Amino acid sequence: MKKLLVLLFIVFVATVNAQKTLQERLGFSKDAKLLILHADDLGMSHSENAATFYGIEHGSISSASIMMPTPWVTEAANYQHDHPKADFGLHLTLTSEWNYLKWGSVAASSTVPGLLNNHGFLFASVDSVYKSATAAEVEKELRAQIEKAKSLGIDITHLDSHMGTLFGRLDYLKVLIKLGREYKVPVLLCKPIFKLAFHVDLDSLTTDKDVTLDMIYMAYPPDYKNGMENFYTGILKSLKPGVSEIIFHVGYNDSEMQAATIGQADYGAEWRQADFNFFSGDKCKALLKEQNIQLITWREIRDKLVRGN
Repeated sequence: MKKLLVLLFIVFVATVNAQKTLQERLGFSKDAKLLILHADDLGMSHSENAATFYGIEHGSISSASIMMPTPWVTEAANYQHDHPKADFGLHLTLTSEWNYLKWGSVAASSTVPGLLNNHGFLFASVDSVYKSATAAEVEKELRAQIEKAKSLGIDITHLDSHMGTLFGRLDYLKVLIKLGREYKVPVLLCKPIFKLAFHVDLDSLTTDKDVTLDMIYMAYPPDYKNGMENFYTGILKSLKPGVSEIIFHVGYNDSEMQAATIGQADYGAEWRQADFNFFSGDKCKALLKEQNIQLITWREIRDKLVRGN
């Protein structure tokens, strides 16, 4: 009888938790507007790192993610050593998209040949990855990136995907979700966005134990042309209750970033400076306060919901 009562209690608790919103599961009210302000591409360059660190310390950036194959990754790792509460995930990387700034795999090239072009670099386009790399090769490379991060002492708070490469092929996405569960870190997932952008029904891939955000926002070329401040202001003024994330890329429009992104205006040096200007400035802080938006981190999600600390 006692065992039956315990079982019924567990079922009851699980049912109640399943009915709660994500913000309620995190300990906030149902009408709370929670937001992760997330900077991608740490490790790409010193300019990228320096701008992100400034935005964390003086601006409104609450989270960032590191690209493990990139040349400035140790600087990002050392920053977290000195700032152990910094919310750093992994921007799992299967592409090398810039014209002259290139990188290869973390795994031995002989073990992931389908991920590499004739010059030994990761492919520049997502389509090329899809045409060439098996899910087994992808898993081998992702594990290598995660293990390298751990070896550098990075406290991984979450996993996401550079250029969305892991989201658009179902077998890749299954690998990503599996690794998130195995390493006990949340994965960037959002049901409406995945349905709209990638034609993926996350209900068939996830359980109640997996964390899925309510909404993800990111600027695209038309938004940049209309002004970054206008775009981000519009998001903050219309944000709904729930847990959302804005993804952006901060950097300084200096000679290093200009050289790194030469020949590509989209997400280039000027774009990253515009992102930096907004998310390190006072207007963003004022809007967050005005709209009663609470910034949170992936670390909170990991520790409260995935690891149950």
